[in-house]
Amino acid sequence: MTNTPETTQTLVLGGGCFWCTEAVYKEVSGITDVESGYSNGQETAPSYEQVCTGRTGCNEVVKVTYDPARISTREVLEIFFVIHDPTTLNRQGNDVGTQYRSGIYFTTPEQQQAAQALIDELNTEKLFGRPVVTELQPLAHYFPAEDYHQDFFERNPHQGYCMAVAAPKVAKFRKTFARLAK
Repeated sequence: MTNTPETTQTLVLGGGCFWCTEAVYKEVSGITDVESGYSNGQETAPSYEQVCTGRTGCNEVVKVTYDPARISTREVLEIFFVIHDPTTLNRQGNDVGTQYRSGIYFTTPEQQQAAQALIDELNTEKLFGRPVVTELQPLAHYFPAEDYHQDFFERNPHQGYCMAVAAPKVAKFRKTFARLAK
């Protein structure tokens, strides 16, 4: 069966550097497309250099298109919460700034409800030992990142950042979610 826009959904996720997040979601069964980009800031078409200043309000994100008949919104979000630290405000590891904030940018009310329920559950269970600070907002001002950012890990597996940060996240996904791997 071919996926059409009517049979897929889109969810945009900010989990730090988009190279890492993209690398993981490209390995997930039921994910039909992953694109690195920028969203939820004041600029509608920023460049990477502009986003890096932290003055655009934009977040480095991945736009994840998925087939809900093959993977649920909750499963997409469970992966998200395992592959980054949702308790650090405007930071993921050594990446610091508002462009690295934890964010879920929904495109449907059902996605918003699923995300809020999961955040509430994680906070109630104190799973991370600190409150989840992931922002939950409607998707606004999404713009694709430059071509050289797309498929970055796949094209540059031996680049230092990819080896030190992205590869361990991919390995963690494979170990934790083997049933969802392609």
